[in-house]
Amino acid sequence: MNKVLVIDDEPSIINLVSAYLKPEGYEVYTASDGPSGLKAARAFKPDMIVLDIMLPGLDGIELLSRLRRESEVYVILLTARTEETDKIVGLSVGADDYVTKPFSPRELVARIKAAFRRMQVTGTGGGKEILSFKRVRMDGAARTVTVDERPVELTALEFDLLKALAENHGRVLTREQLLEKVWGGSYYGEMRVVDVHLGHVRQKLGVESLITTVRGVGYRFEDELL
Repeated sequence: MNKVLVIDDEPSIINLVSAYLKPEGYEVYTASDGPSGLKAARAFKPDMIVLDIMLPGLDGIELLSRLRRESEVYVILLTARTEETDKIVGLSVGADDYVTKPFSPRELVARIKAAFRRMQVTGTGGGKEILSFKRVRMDGAARTVTVDERPVELTALEFDLLKALAENHGRVLTREQLLEKVWGGSYYGEMRVVDVHLGHVRQKLGVESLITTVRGVGYRFEDELL
């Protein structure tokens, strides 16, 4: 049974999300402030966290920043803020997705289901297991990446983005195609999440030229196949 931790200081939100998740078969844990949320994340080891940005004691951004030092758990941010910068800050710190309040609980459940489906099928026969290029090598089963024989640590989502591009090396993939391949067909959010996470991938690879931006179209993986 997949475990979901919901961290929000509004009891109505916690009750609503729990009421929709439990009938779907998820084991739900809850916390109502930042410190207890971080403690619950460490204690229960959830498979996914639904995290509000505005929390007492420790805000969601700082909580996520601390959590990313020790965990790659999938995180969906909940935020009442509408400014684009707030969303991008959350993604930059390490969120995998975000939902803006007020939100549809059905939409949230759909995103959670899509994320779990993606995690379950990753590395289980979809696409090539070993991708070897002149500079990059990816092992889909072991979920490892090396650049010039140097190990590169990527989150699960970052690995899937790079793998989608590498499997289509030399071809341009649009943001819509990457959303479909990595986040799943039920994704309702903004396409900017692709740009932010690919920015992280580029930074970790340490070689800007491996992933090029085709302005107005999408992205292309440039390494030469062996």
